[in-house]
Amino acid sequence: MIEQSMSAPPRGGARLPVRAGAGRYLILTVVFICAACGLVYELELVALASYLIGDSVTQASVVLSVMVFAMGVGSLLAKRLRCRAAFGFGLLEAALALLGGSSALVLYASFIWLEESRYALVGFSLAIGILIGAEIPLLMSLIQRFSRQDAEGTVADLFAADYVGALIGGLAFPFLLLPWLGQLTGALLTGAVNAVAGGGLVLWLFRRDLTSRSRWVLVSVNVLVLALLATAAVLVDDFERAARRVVYGEQVRVAIHTGVQEVVITGGRSGPLELYLDGRLRVSARDEFRYHEALVHPAMRGPHTRVLILGGGDGLAAREVLRYGGVREVTVVELDPGVVRLARTDPALRELNGEAYGDGRVRAVYADAFTWLRHAVDAGGVGAVGSGVYDVVISDLPNPGVTASTKLYSEEFYGLATRVLADGGRLAVHAGSPATQRHTYWTVDATLRAAGFGTRPYHATGRPSGFAAGPDRVKDGTPAVSDWGFDLAVVGGSPRLGLARDVPRLRSLEGATLMAGARGVERTRVRGLPPSTLVHPRYGS
Repeated sequence: MIEQSMSAPPRGGARLPVRAGAGRYLILTVVFICAACGLVYELELVALASYLIGDSVTQASVVLSVMVFAMGVGSLLAKRLRCRAAFGFGLLEAALALLGGSSALVLYASFIWLEESRYALVGFSLAIGILIGAEIPLLMSLIQRFSRQDAEGTVADLFAADYVGALIGGLAFPFLLLPWLGQLTGALLTGAVNAVAGGGLVLWLFRRDLTSRSRWVLVSVNVLVLALLATAAVLVDDFERAARRVVYGEQVRVAIHTGVQEVVITGGRSGPLELYLDGRLRVSARDEFRYHEALVHPAMRGPHTRVLILGGGDGLAAREVLRYGGVREVTVVELDPGVVRLARTDPALRELNGEAYGDGRVRAVYADAFTWLRHAVDAGGVGAVGSGVYDVVISDLPNPGVTASTKLYSEEFYGLATRVLADGGRLAVHAGSPATQRHTYWTVDATLRAAGFGTRPYHATGRPSGFAAGPDRVKDGTPAVSDWGFDLAVVGGSPRLGLARDVPRLRSLEGATLMAGARGVERTRVRGLPPSTLVHPRYGS
Protein backbone atom coordinates (compact mmCIF):
# COMPACT_ATOMS: atom_id res chain seq x y z
CA MET A 1 0.00 0.00 0.00
CA ILE A 2 2.80 2.39 0.91
CA GLU A 3 4.66 1.49 -2.31
CA GLN A 4 1.58 2.29 -4.35
CA SER A 5 1.19 5.63 -2.64
CA MET A 6 4.85 6.54 -3.20
CA SER A 7 4.78 5.65 -6.84
CA ALA A 8 1.41 7.17 -7.65
CA PRO A 9 1.49 10.53 -9.42
CA PRO A 10 0.32 13.54 -7.47
CA ARG A 11 -3.31 14.42 -7.84
CA GLY A 12 -3.72 16.84 -10.66
CA GLY A 13 0.01 16.71 -11.29
CA ALA A 14 -0.41 17.48 -14.99
CA ARG A 15 -1.75 20.90 -14.17
CA LEU A 16 0.91 21.91 -11.64
CA PRO A 17 3.94 24.03 -12.66
CA VAL A 18 6.55 22.36 -10.43
CA ARG A 19 7.51 18.87 -9.32
CA ALA A 20 5.73 17.36 -6.33
CA GLY A 21 8.66 17.71 -3.93
CA ALA A 22 9.26 21.37 -4.76
CA GLY A 23 5.56 22.18 -4.55
CA ARG A 24 5.24 20.52 -1.16
CA TYR A 25 8.29 22.43 0.09
CA LEU A 26 6.84 25.75 -1.10
CA ILE A 27 3.51 25.11 0.62
CA LEU A 28 5.22 24.22 3.90
CA THR A 29 7.28 27.41 3.61
CA VAL A 30 4.11 29.46 3.27
CA VAL A 31 2.62 27.60 6.26
CA PHE A 32 5.72 28.62 8.22
CA ILE A 33 5.40 32.30 7.18
CA CYS A 34 1.67 32.49 7.83
CA ALA A 35 2.07 30.93 11.27
CA ALA A 36 4.76 33.46 12.17
CA CYS A 37 2.54 36.32 11.00
CA GLY A 38 -0.46 34.95 12.90
CA LEU A 39 1.43 34.82 16.18
CA VAL A 40 2.76 38.34 15.65
CA TYR A 41 -0.83 39.58 15.26
CA GLU A 42 -1.76 37.79 18.48
CA LEU A 43 1.16 39.20 20.46
CA GLU A 44 0.57 42.64 18.99
CA LEU A 45 -2.99 42.65 20.31
CA VAL A 46 -1.88 41.47 23.76
CA ALA A 47 0.94 44.02 24.00
CA LEU A 48 -1.10 46.99 22.80
CA ALA A 49 -4.12 46.08 24.94
CA SER A 50 -1.89 45.81 28.02
CA TYR A 51 -0.35 49.18 27.18
CA LEU A 52 -3.68 50.93 26.58
CA ILE A 53 -5.98 49.21 29.05
CA GLY A 54 -3.59 47.82 31.67
CA ASP A 55 -3.65 44.50 33.56
CA SER A 56 -1.65 42.37 31.15
CA VAL A 57 -2.94 39.07 32.57
CA THR A 58 -6.57 39.98 31.84
CA GLN A 59 -5.83 41.29 28.35
CA ALA A 60 -3.74 38.23 27.45
CA SER A 61 -6.49 35.95 28.73
CA VAL A 62 -9.14 37.75 26.68
CA VAL A 63 -7.11 37.73 23.46
CA LEU A 64 -5.94 34.12 23.75
CA SER A 65 -9.29 32.65 24.77
CA VAL A 66 -11.24 34.52 22.09
CA MET A 67 -8.69 33.66 19.38
CA VAL A 68 -8.55 29.95 20.26
CA PHE A 69 -12.35 29.78 20.19
CA ALA A 70 -12.44 31.67 16.90
CA MET A 71 -9.86 29.33 15.36
CA GLY A 72 -12.21 26.44 15.99
CA VAL A 73 -15.02 28.35 14.31
CA GLY A 74 -12.73 29.16 11.37
CA SER A 75 -11.82 25.49 10.91
CA LEU A 76 -15.51 24.59 10.62
CA LEU A 77 -16.24 27.41 8.21
CA ALA A 78 -13.29 26.42 6.00
CA LYS A 79 -15.13 23.26 4.93
CA ARG A 80 -17.32 25.40 2.68
CA LEU A 81 -14.25 26.63 0.78
CA ARG A 82 -12.49 23.31 0.18
CA CYS A 83 -14.08 22.93 -3.26
CA ARG A 84 -12.23 26.10 -4.30
CA ALA A 85 -9.32 25.82 -1.89
CA ALA A 86 -6.78 27.86 -3.88
CA PHE A 87 -9.09 30.82 -4.51
CA GLY A 88 -10.44 30.66 -0.94
CA PHE A 89 -6.95 30.58 0.58
CA GLY A 90 -5.85 33.57 -1.51
CA LEU A 91 -8.81 35.69 -0.36
CA LEU A 92 -8.39 34.51 3.23
CA GLU A 93 -4.72 35.55 3.38
CA ALA A 94 -5.49 38.95 1.86
CA ALA A 95 -8.19 39.53 4.50
CA LEU A 96 -5.89 38.31 7.27
CA ALA A 97 -3.07 40.58 6.08
CA LEU A 98 -5.35 43.62 6.08
CA LEU A 99 -7.00 42.88 9.43
CA GLY A 100 -3.84 41.78 11.22
CA GLY A 101 -1.67 44.51 9.73
CA SER A 102 -4.09 47.30 10.60
CA SER A 103 -5.24 45.90 13.96
CA ALA A 104 -2.72 47.84 16.07
CA LEU A 105 -3.48 51.08 14.25
CA VAL A 106 -7.24 50.75 14.64
CA LEU A 107 -6.99 49.59 18.26
CA TYR A 108 -4.80 52.58 19.11
CA ALA A 109 -7.11 54.99 17.26
CA SER A 110 -10.20 53.64 19.04
CA PHE A 111 -8.52 54.22 22.39
CA ILE A 112 -7.38 57.74 21.54
CA TRP A 113 -10.42 59.15 19.76
CA LEU A 114 -13.29 56.93 20.91
CA GLU A 115 -11.93 56.39 24.45
CA GLU A 116 -12.84 52.70 24.24
CA SER A 117 -10.71 49.89 22.83
CA ARG A 118 -12.14 46.76 24.49
CA TYR A 119 -14.75 46.16 21.80
CA ALA A 120 -12.15 46.63 19.06
CA LEU A 121 -9.83 44.22 20.90
CA VAL A 122 -12.46 41.48 21.07
CA GLY A 123 -13.56 42.14 17.47
CA PHE A 124 -10.07 41.85 16.03
CA SER A 125 -9.30 38.78 18.18
CA LEU A 126 -12.43 37.09 16.89
CA ALA A 127 -11.93 38.00 13.22
CA ILE A 128 -8.21 37.19 13.12
CA GLY A 129 -8.79 33.93 14.98
CA ILE A 130 -11.41 32.81 12.48
CA LEU A 131 -9.10 33.52 9.55
CA ILE A 132 -6.13 31.76 11.17
CA GLY A 133 -8.31 28.76 12.00
CA ALA A 134 -9.39 28.42 8.38
CA GLU A 135 -5.80 28.29 7.08
CA ILE A 136 -4.85 24.71 7.98
CA PRO A 137 -7.90 22.94 6.43
CA LEU A 138 -7.39 24.83 3.17
CA LEU A 139 -3.66 24.22 3.17
CA MET A 140 -4.35 20.54 3.80
CA SER A 141 -6.42 20.45 0.62
CA LEU A 142 -3.69 22.24 -1.33
CA ILE A 143 -0.73 20.19 -0.12
CA GLN A 144 -2.48 16.93 -0.92
CA ARG A 145 -2.05 17.90 -4.57
CA PHE A 146 1.68 17.33 -4.06
CA SER A 147 1.84 14.87 -1.21
CA ARG A 148 3.29 11.41 -1.77
CA GLN A 149 2.64 10.26 1.79
CA ASP A 150 -0.43 9.31 3.79
CA ALA A 151 -2.75 11.85 5.38
CA GLU A 152 -1.21 11.40 8.84
CA GLY A 153 2.26 12.29 7.55
CA THR A 154 0.92 15.30 5.68
CA VAL A 155 -0.86 16.59 8.80
CA ALA A 156 2.34 16.09 10.82
CA ASP A 157 4.33 18.13 8.28
CA LEU A 158 1.76 20.94 8.27
CA PHE A 159 1.64 21.22 12.04
CA ALA A 160 5.43 21.02 12.34
CA ALA A 161 5.81 23.94 9.92
CA ASP A 162 3.02 25.79 11.72
CA TYR A 163 4.57 25.39 15.18
CA VAL A 164 8.09 26.31 14.05
CA GLY A 165 6.69 29.40 12.31
CA ALA A 166 4.89 30.35 15.52
CA LEU A 167 8.20 30.05 17.39
CA ILE A 168 9.96 32.38 14.95
CA GLY A 169 7.10 34.88 15.03
CA GLY A 170 7.05 34.81 18.83
CA LEU A 171 10.78 35.57 18.97
CA ALA A 172 10.75 38.13 16.17
CA PHE A 173 8.06 40.24 17.83
CA PRO A 174 9.94 41.29 21.02
CA PHE A 175 13.49 41.12 19.66
CA LEU A 176 13.14 42.54 16.13
CA LEU A 177 9.80 44.15 15.34
CA LEU A 178 9.20 46.08 18.56
CA PRO A 179 12.70 47.55 19.06
CA TRP A 180 13.37 48.25 15.38
CA LEU A 181 9.98 49.21 13.97
CA GLY A 182 7.61 49.76 16.87
CA GLN A 183 4.15 48.31 17.38
CA LEU A 184 2.30 50.04 14.55
CA THR A 185 4.88 49.76 11.75
CA GLY A 186 5.78 46.22 12.83
CA ALA A 187 2.16 45.09 12.44
CA LEU A 188 1.86 46.76 9.02
CA LEU A 189 5.05 45.09 7.76
CA THR A 190 3.83 41.72 9.04
CA GLY A 191 0.60 42.19 7.12
CA ALA A 192 2.50 42.94 3.93
CA VAL A 193 4.63 39.80 4.31
CA ASN A 194 1.47 37.78 4.94
CA ALA A 195 -0.20 39.13 1.77
CA VAL A 196 2.85 38.51 -0.43
CA ALA A 197 3.33 34.94 0.85
CA GLY A 198 -0.31 33.90 0.57
CA GLY A 199 -1.06 35.68 -2.69
CA GLY A 200 2.21 34.64 -4.30
CA LEU A 201 1.64 30.96 -3.51
CA VAL A 202 -1.83 30.87 -5.05
CA LEU A 203 -1.18 33.10 -8.06
CA TRP A 204 1.92 31.18 -9.09
CA LEU A 205 1.73 27.61 -7.85
CA PHE A 206 -2.02 27.15 -8.34
CA ARG A 207 -2.64 29.62 -11.15
CA ARG A 208 -3.91 26.88 -13.44
CA ASP A 209 -6.66 26.10 -10.93
CA LEU A 210 -8.02 29.64 -11.19
CA THR A 211 -10.30 31.08 -13.80
CA SER A 212 -9.29 34.34 -15.46
CA ARG A 213 -11.82 36.19 -13.34
CA SER A 214 -10.53 34.58 -10.12
CA ARG A 215 -6.94 35.53 -10.98
CA TRP A 216 -8.00 39.11 -11.69
CA VAL A 217 -9.90 39.29 -8.37
CA LEU A 218 -6.95 37.94 -6.37
CA VAL A 219 -4.44 40.25 -8.05
CA SER A 220 -6.69 43.28 -7.50
CA VAL A 221 -7.42 42.41 -3.87
CA ASN A 222 -3.76 41.82 -3.00
CA VAL A 223 -2.61 44.99 -4.74
CA LEU A 224 -5.28 46.94 -2.85
CA VAL A 225 -4.26 45.39 0.48
CA LEU A 226 -0.57 46.12 -0.10
CA ALA A 227 -1.37 49.68 -1.17
CA LEU A 228 -3.44 50.29 1.97
CA LEU A 229 -0.73 48.86 4.24
CA ALA A 230 2.00 50.87 2.46
CA THR A 231 -0.03 54.08 2.74
CA ALA A 232 -0.61 53.47 6.44
CA ALA A 233 3.12 52.82 6.95
CA VAL A 234 3.98 56.12 5.26
CA LEU A 235 1.48 58.02 7.41
CA VAL A 236 2.12 56.19 10.68
CA ASP A 237 4.49 58.86 12.04
CA ASP A 238 1.92 61.59 11.42
CA PHE A 239 -0.71 59.41 13.03
CA GLU A 240 1.41 58.88 16.14
CA ARG A 241 2.12 62.60 16.45
CA ALA A 242 -1.58 63.41 16.19
CA ALA A 243 -2.41 60.73 18.74
CA ARG A 244 0.21 62.04 21.16
CA ARG A 245 -1.23 65.55 20.90
CA VAL A 246 -4.64 64.19 21.84
CA VAL A 247 -3.28 62.26 24.82
CA TYR A 248 -0.51 64.53 26.08
CA GLY A 249 -1.46 67.95 24.75
CA GLU A 250 0.47 70.26 22.47
CA GLN A 251 3.65 70.50 24.55
CA VAL A 252 5.23 67.12 23.78
CA ARG A 253 9.00 67.66 23.75
CA VAL A 254 10.34 64.11 23.93
CA ALA A 255 8.71 60.91 22.69
CA ILE A 256 10.97 57.87 22.45
CA HIS A 257 10.78 54.08 22.65
CA THR A 258 13.66 52.98 24.83
CA GLY A 259 13.36 49.24 24.25
CA VAL A 260 11.76 48.89 27.68
CA GLN A 261 8.89 51.36 27.39
CA GLU A 262 7.62 54.50 25.71
CA VAL A 263 8.85 57.67 27.42
CA VAL A 264 7.13 61.00 26.80
CA ILE A 265 8.06 64.35 28.34
CA THR A 266 5.80 67.36 28.03
CA GLY A 267 6.29 70.94 29.21
CA GLY A 268 9.44 72.11 30.88
CA ARG A 269 9.79 75.28 28.84
CA SER A 270 6.43 76.98 28.70
CA GLY A 271 4.73 74.82 31.33
CA PRO A 272 5.32 72.35 34.18
CA LEU A 273 7.27 69.27 33.18
CA GLU A 274 5.37 65.98 33.07
CA LEU A 275 6.92 62.57 32.51
CA TYR A 276 4.84 59.68 31.13
CA LEU A 277 5.96 56.06 31.00
CA ASP A 278 3.91 53.82 28.70
CA GLY A 279 1.15 56.39 28.65
CA ARG A 280 0.86 56.72 32.44
CA LEU A 281 1.73 59.91 34.24
CA ARG A 282 4.62 59.29 36.63
CA VAL A 283 6.02 62.74 37.39
CA SER A 284 4.46 66.19 37.44
CA ALA A 285 6.66 69.12 38.37
CA ARG A 286 3.62 70.75 39.99
CA ASP A 287 3.78 68.55 43.05
CA GLU A 288 6.05 65.54 42.60
CA PHE A 289 7.92 66.67 45.70
CA ARG A 290 4.93 65.63 47.82
CA TYR A 291 5.44 62.04 46.77
CA HIS A 292 9.24 62.00 46.87
CA GLU A 293 9.58 63.84 50.18
CA ALA A 294 7.06 61.52 51.80
CA LEU A 295 8.80 58.46 50.39
CA VAL A 296 12.37 59.39 51.28
CA HIS A 297 12.58 61.52 54.41
CA PRO A 298 10.94 59.27 57.03
CA ALA A 299 13.42 56.50 56.11
CA MET A 300 16.39 58.83 56.58
CA ARG A 301 15.83 59.06 60.33
CA GLY A 302 18.83 57.16 61.61
CA PRO A 303 22.13 56.20 59.96
CA HIS A 304 22.06 56.96 56.24
CA THR A 305 25.64 56.71 55.01
CA ARG A 306 24.81 54.29 52.20
CA VAL A 307 21.46 54.43 50.44
CA LEU A 308 20.00 52.07 47.82
CA ILE A 309 17.21 53.31 45.53
CA LEU A 310 15.29 50.64 43.63
CA GLY A 311 13.71 52.29 40.60
CA GLY A 312 13.69 56.07 40.61
CA GLY A 313 15.65 56.46 37.38
CA ASP A 314 14.30 60.01 37.04
CA GLY A 315 16.69 61.03 39.85
CA LEU A 316 13.98 62.67 41.99
CA ALA A 317 14.28 60.29 44.94
CA ALA A 318 18.08 60.65 44.71
CA ARG A 319 17.63 64.43 44.87
CA GLU A 320 15.91 64.11 48.24
CA VAL A 321 18.52 61.66 49.57
CA LEU A 322 21.37 63.98 48.58
CA ARG A 323 19.97 66.75 50.75
CA TYR A 324 21.56 64.99 53.74
CA GLY A 325 25.21 65.77 54.36
CA GLY A 326 25.84 62.38 55.97
CA VAL A 327 25.18 60.48 52.75
CA ARG A 328 28.34 59.03 51.25
CA GLU A 329 27.03 56.68 48.56
CA VAL A 330 23.76 56.36 46.60
CA THR A 331 23.13 53.41 44.29
CA VAL A 332 20.20 53.72 41.87
CA VAL A 333 19.03 50.44 40.32
CA GLU A 334 16.93 51.30 37.25
CA LEU A 335 15.68 48.88 34.61
CA ASP A 336 15.52 51.41 31.76
CA PRO A 337 18.77 53.16 30.79
CA GLY A 338 16.73 55.52 28.61
CA VAL A 339 15.07 57.11 31.64
CA VAL A 340 18.44 57.70 33.32
CA ARG A 341 19.81 59.09 30.07
CA LEU A 342 16.99 61.63 29.94
CA ALA A 343 17.47 62.46 33.61
CA ARG A 344 21.10 63.25 32.84
CA THR A 345 20.61 65.19 29.59
CA ASP A 346 17.12 66.72 29.37
CA PRO A 347 17.51 70.30 30.67
CA ALA A 348 14.12 70.53 32.37
CA LEU A 349 14.29 67.09 33.98
CA ARG A 350 17.88 67.65 35.02
CA GLU A 351 16.88 70.91 36.68
CA LEU A 352 13.96 69.20 38.43
CA ASN A 353 16.16 66.44 39.89
CA GLY A 354 18.80 68.95 40.97
CA GLU A 355 21.37 67.36 38.63
CA ALA A 356 21.48 64.39 40.96
CA TYR A 357 23.46 62.27 38.51
CA GLY A 358 26.14 64.90 38.39
CA ASP A 359 26.90 64.23 42.06
CA GLY A 360 29.88 61.92 42.48
CA ARG A 361 28.14 60.02 45.26
CA VAL A 362 25.46 58.69 42.88
CA ARG A 363 26.00 55.51 40.88
CA ALA A 364 23.43 54.20 38.40
CA VAL A 365 23.05 50.47 37.72
CA TYR A 366 20.87 49.22 34.86
CA ALA A 367 19.16 46.04 35.97
CA ASP A 368 15.92 44.50 37.13
CA ALA A 369 15.63 45.30 40.84
CA PHE A 370 14.75 41.73 41.84
CA THR A 371 17.60 40.19 39.86
CA TRP A 372 20.06 42.81 41.09
CA LEU A 373 19.17 42.17 44.74
CA ARG A 374 19.59 38.44 44.26
CA HIS A 375 23.02 38.88 42.64
CA ALA A 376 24.03 41.40 45.31
CA VAL A 377 23.21 38.88 48.02
CA ASP A 378 25.07 36.05 46.25
CA ALA A 379 28.09 38.08 45.15
CA GLY A 380 28.48 39.87 48.47
CA GLY A 381 28.36 36.73 50.50
CA VAL A 382 25.55 38.25 52.55
CA GLY A 383 23.96 35.60 54.68
CA ALA A 384 22.19 36.65 57.86
CA VAL A 385 19.39 39.18 58.01
CA GLY A 386 20.78 42.61 58.87
CA SER A 387 24.29 41.80 57.64
CA GLY A 388 24.08 43.99 54.53
CA VAL A 389 25.75 47.27 53.81
CA TYR A 390 22.88 49.69 53.11
CA ASP A 391 21.47 51.84 55.88
CA VAL A 392 18.42 52.80 53.83
CA VAL A 393 16.60 51.15 50.92
CA ILE A 394 14.08 53.26 49.00
CA SER A 395 11.63 51.26 46.85
CA ASP A 396 10.46 53.74 44.21
CA LEU A 397 8.98 51.13 41.89
CA PRO A 398 5.93 50.94 39.60
CA ASN A 399 2.51 50.78 41.16
CA PRO A 400 1.86 47.52 43.07
CA GLY A 401 -1.45 47.19 41.21
CA VAL A 402 0.35 46.71 37.89
CA THR A 403 0.76 43.04 36.99
CA ALA A 404 4.28 43.45 35.62
CA SER A 405 5.53 44.72 39.00
CA THR A 406 4.05 41.91 41.12
CA LYS A 407 7.39 40.23 41.89
CA LEU A 408 8.75 43.56 43.18
CA TYR A 409 6.18 43.44 45.99
CA SER A 410 6.59 39.76 46.86
CA GLU A 411 7.77 38.20 50.11
CA GLU A 412 10.84 36.88 48.26
CA PHE A 413 11.75 40.38 47.15
CA TYR A 414 11.46 41.79 50.64
CA GLY A 415 13.40 38.82 51.98
CA LEU A 416 16.30 39.80 49.74
CA ALA A 417 16.00 43.39 50.99
CA THR A 418 16.42 42.23 54.60
CA ARG A 419 19.81 40.79 53.68
CA VAL A 420 21.24 43.89 52.01
CA LEU A 421 20.11 46.15 54.86
CA ALA A 422 22.54 46.80 57.70
CA ASP A 423 21.45 46.15 61.26
CA GLY A 424 18.76 48.70 62.08
CA GLY A 425 18.40 49.74 58.45
CA ARG A 426 15.10 51.08 57.11
CA LEU A 427 13.10 50.20 54.01
CA ALA A 428 10.61 52.68 52.54
CA VAL A 429 8.07 51.28 50.08
CA HIS A 430 5.58 52.98 47.82
CA ALA A 431 2.49 50.84 48.47
CA GLY A 432 -0.26 52.34 46.31
CA SER A 433 -3.19 54.50 47.29
CA PRO A 434 -5.04 53.66 50.52
CA ALA A 435 -8.08 55.45 49.09
CA THR A 436 -8.51 53.64 45.77
CA GLN A 437 -6.30 50.57 46.22
CA ARG A 438 -7.04 49.69 49.80
CA HIS A 439 -6.67 45.95 49.35
CA THR A 440 -3.38 46.36 47.51
CA TYR A 441 -2.15 48.86 50.09
CA TRP A 442 -2.70 46.54 53.03
CA THR A 443 -1.49 43.49 51.11
CA VAL A 444 1.89 45.22 50.73
CA ASP A 445 1.95 45.82 54.49
CA ALA A 446 1.06 42.18 55.23
CA THR A 447 3.74 40.96 52.82
CA LEU A 448 6.40 43.10 54.49
CA ARG A 449 5.45 41.70 57.90
CA ALA A 450 5.54 38.15 56.52
CA ALA A 451 9.12 38.83 55.36
CA GLY A 452 10.15 39.72 58.93
CA PHE A 453 9.70 43.49 58.92
CA GLY A 454 8.00 45.60 61.52
CA THR A 455 5.98 48.19 59.63
CA ARG A 456 4.41 51.61 59.91
CA PRO A 457 1.98 52.30 57.06
CA TYR A 458 1.43 55.98 56.30
CA HIS A 459 0.16 58.19 53.54
CA ALA A 460 0.73 61.70 52.27
CA THR A 461 -2.34 63.73 51.47
CA GLY A 462 -3.18 67.20 50.27
CA ARG A 463 -4.92 68.93 47.42
CA PRO A 464 -5.68 66.76 44.35
CA SER A 465 -2.31 66.49 42.66
CA GLY A 466 -1.31 66.16 39.06
CA PHE A 467 0.77 63.14 39.82
CA ALA A 468 -0.19 59.49 40.03
CA ALA A 469 2.39 56.77 40.56
CA GLY A 470 0.58 54.29 38.40
CA PRO A 471 -2.49 53.92 36.21
CA ASP A 472 -4.85 55.74 38.60
CA ARG A 473 -5.69 58.73 36.44
CA VAL A 474 -8.30 59.66 33.91
CA LYS A 475 -7.62 60.49 30.30
CA ASP A 476 -7.39 64.27 30.63
CA GLY A 477 -4.50 63.95 33.08
CA THR A 478 -6.58 64.60 36.20
CA PRO A 479 -5.56 62.09 38.86
CA ALA A 480 -8.09 59.74 40.36
CA VAL A 481 -6.34 59.86 43.74
CA SER A 482 -5.24 62.65 46.03
CA ASP A 483 -2.91 60.69 48.26
CA TRP A 484 -0.04 58.21 48.12
CA GLY A 485 0.43 55.28 50.45
CA PHE A 486 3.78 54.18 51.87
CA ASP A 487 5.23 51.70 54.34
CA LEU A 488 8.24 52.30 56.56
CA ALA A 489 9.78 48.98 57.60
CA VAL A 490 12.54 47.79 59.94
CA VAL A 491 13.65 44.17 60.34
CA GLY A 492 12.42 42.70 63.59
CA GLY A 493 11.48 46.04 65.15
CA SER A 494 8.85 48.75 65.22
CA PRO A 495 9.93 51.73 63.12
CA ARG A 496 9.29 55.22 64.43
CA LEU A 497 7.64 57.42 61.87
CA GLY A 498 9.33 60.79 61.99
CA LEU A 499 12.02 62.94 60.46
CA ALA A 500 15.79 62.97 60.85
CA ARG A 501 17.25 65.70 63.01
CA ASP A 502 19.20 67.12 60.12
CA VAL A 503 16.25 67.07 57.72
CA PRO A 504 16.36 70.06 55.34
CA ARG A 505 13.38 72.34 55.10
CA LEU A 506 10.72 70.58 53.03
CA ARG A 507 8.65 72.12 50.25
CA SER A 508 5.29 70.48 51.01
CA LEU A 509 2.47 72.92 50.39
CA GLU A 510 0.05 74.03 53.07
CA GLY A 511 -2.44 71.32 53.87
CA ALA A 512 -0.11 68.47 53.00
CA THR A 513 0.02 65.84 55.72
CA LEU A 514 1.96 62.71 56.51
CA MET A 515 -0.08 60.61 58.86
CA ALA A 516 -0.60 57.07 60.01
CA GLY A 517 -3.32 57.26 62.61
CA ALA A 518 -5.94 54.73 63.57
CA ARG A 519 -8.74 57.09 62.58
CA GLY A 520 -6.97 58.03 59.37
CA VAL A 521 -6.52 54.50 58.06
CA GLU A 522 -9.40 52.60 59.62
CA ARG A 523 -11.51 53.22 56.53
CA THR A 524 -8.90 51.54 54.33
CA ARG A 525 -8.38 48.50 56.53
CA VAL A 526 -8.69 45.03 55.00
CA ARG A 527 -10.47 42.55 57.24
CA GLY A 528 -7.99 40.57 59.28
CA LEU A 529 -5.18 43.13 58.97
CA PRO A 530 -4.70 45.51 61.90
CA PRO A 531 -4.50 49.24 61.27
CA SER A 532 -1.51 51.27 62.36
CA THR A 533 -1.87 52.76 65.84
CA LEU A 534 0.70 55.50 65.42
CA VAL A 535 -0.53 59.08 65.15
CA HIS A 536 1.85 61.48 63.49
CA PRO A 537 1.47 65.27 63.38
CA ARG A 538 1.37 67.43 60.25
CA TYR A 539 4.27 66.76 57.90
CA GLY A 540 6.30 69.67 56.60
CA SER A 541 5.60 73.35 56.89
